[in-house]
Amino acid sequence: MCKESITIIGVTASGKTALAVGVAAALNGEIISADSRQIYRRMDIGTGKDLSEYTSAGKNIPYHLIDICEPGYKYNLYEYRRDFENAYTDIIGRGKTPVICGGSGLYVETVLKGYAMPNVPENKELRSALSDKTLPELEKILSQYKTLHNTTDTDTCKRAIRAIEIAEYYKNCPAEQLEDKPLNTLLVGIKIDRERRRNNITTRLHARLKEGLVDEVKKLLDEGIPPENLIYYGLEYKYITEYIIGKTSYDETVRLLEIAIHQFAKRQMTWFRGMERRGFAIHWIDYEMPLEEKIAEILSLAKTDK
Repeated sequence: MCKESITIIGVTASGKTALAVGVAAALNGEIISADSRQIYRRMDIGTGKDLSEYTSAGKNIPYHLIDICEPGYKYNLYEYRRDFENAYTDIIGRGKTPVICGGSGLYVETVLKGYAMPNVPENKELRSALSDKTLPELEKILSQYKTLHNTTDTDTCKRAIRAIEIAEYYKNCPAEQLEDKPLNTLLVGIKIDRERRRNNITTRLHARLKEGLVDEVKKLLDEGIPPENLIYYGLEYKYITEYIIGKTSYDETVRLLEIAIHQFAKRQMTWFRGMERRGFAIHWIDYEMPLEEKIAEILSLAKTDK
């Protein structure tokens, strides 16, 4: 195979997991998750882990960077970069093929470019100065920074503030930059049209609610995790927590959450298009193709792409 690894990206509800499992099974590979929330234990329904899908022809496909942290912990990009490198090196060292799969654009781009990232300490003074800013105001500040490390696919003020904090650190501490190590990977994107994407998101949201999404969040709160910590994780955990603590009604929660997920998917696609502008060659595969055909096309690309 010309490429050392395969990377599969796509917006939420585009079938990434099933495709990654099929490819990993065909290549005797293992999956590395590139999802910023699937790292948390017991946050299963809201993050869409779908762990039952990690099997092919009765064989379990190993996965990495899922269920590695306790809920409430604020895992960061530096930690992901470190943990990813450890998992990737381990898989390669055992003669297996890493299959990277996820929709967190910042995580994906950071590891594919192999960005060297020193740990960024908390800047209390900066956080205090930004604490009263709205999300649009924070996004405007964030947009003034030019390097990749300064932008994130986020929907909360806390995450935006952290991104600005990282950006400011890199701006003022360039001497700590180390040599980047880009991955030798085949990058595949799942192309899905807008209406199909919207239908999938709506269907999946209601399925997750029936599966017990509200109960999942209640159990996390009952463990003693502060509501603000779950709200920090965004989307399902933000809106369902606000419903549970009485901030919104159930119907309003579902309505607002569905809108937020649609908006998030649009931001994901914007990020992936931005990756192309930044020099990434993404091989787009039609969502509507049968799964076996998608797998076959990826395997063919992996043999010929240089």
